[in-house]
Amino acid sequence: MADIKLRICLLICLMSIISASSVIPSAITHVTSFIPDLSSQMSTTFYVNKCPGALLIIKEEITRAVLNDRRLGASLLRLHFHDCFVQGCDASVLLKDTPNFKGEQNARPNANSLRGYEIIDKVKAILETRCPNVVSCADILAVAARDSVVALGGPIWPVRVGRKDSTTANLNAANSDLPSPFLDIKGLIDAFKKKGFSPEEMVALSGSHTIGQAKCALIRPRIYSESNVQSQYRSSLQKTCPKSGGDNNLSPLDATTPNFFDNAYYQNLLNQKGLLHSDQQLYKGGFGPLDYKVSSYASNPLLFRLDFANAMVKMGNLSPLTGNQGQIRKYCSIVNKVY
Repeated sequence: MADIKLRICLLICLMSIISASSVIPSAITHVTSFIPDLSSQMSTTFYVNKCPGALLIIKEEITRAVLNDRRLGASLLRLHFHDCFVQGCDASVLLKDTPNFKGEQNARPNANSLRGYEIIDKVKAILETRCPNVVSCADILAVAARDSVVALGGPIWPVRVGRKDSTTANLNAANSDLPSPFLDIKGLIDAFKKKGFSPEEMVALSGSHTIGQAKCALIRPRIYSESNVQSQYRSSLQKTCPKSGGDNNLSPLDATTPNFFDNAYYQNLLNQKGLLHSDQQLYKGGFGPLDYKVSSYASNPLLFRLDFANAMVKMGNLSPLTGNQGQIRKYCSIVNKVY
């Protein structure tokens, strides 16, 4: 309880400072992270002189795209997550396969699943026109994820930029390191621990499932074989997802407010309305190791927003390439040619 009070106190102090600024809309709940910097070569002001207005360009394009297609917000957030969990936040997930190169896009968790490549390419093209060879694809991904969440009513957090883009990808790591929707609680904890996240941070990051959708093929085992599914919720899902066929039919991860970033995801878990097996594993009716954390987020939306933002800052700092590492790709989908 003391820890929660301290966090809320710090947040209130921060909000009182930010409220005087006209740069950030006051209608959005503001949160920040108190995690120390992991790389001295990255900062929130990295592009102020190198490419003035770069972050504003990203924000305007992403906000416009997400408000036009709200599902895209979840897709861009997921794209950033799938990038950072495989050899760090280096835009390796954006590299397409070629006859001589195997990327990550056809890994099992990514194939016919990841979306949002086109809007990232569009933003990159605009920035290349304004500031050639300056803004990395990895930074665009990180900022786009934040701006997508904000566009859907979620918290804002500071994104430190200055990443470089990788010249490699790792198909094997994409197949092994990205958490499966079929994992039990131990598997989830282990998968996030491998990347340096605590079980509590894993629960906070799982709140990203308050937006987005999942295919029938991923939920069929749960809605036809598991007992911890609310009966009416099960029946409604079975109408969309029959026992056979319709593998690509979609259902919202949050049946309550699917297009708004809030804490309804956790409230749904309390009522056995987690869409994925991995979702409901976070709450086991009062007997699970992380039930207390799910309950706290279900009843305290401010705490969830703060912890989610902090966890996103930490994720954005996973093994970035900086300085002389990597390159600034001209096109996000291919490595620059060496002449």
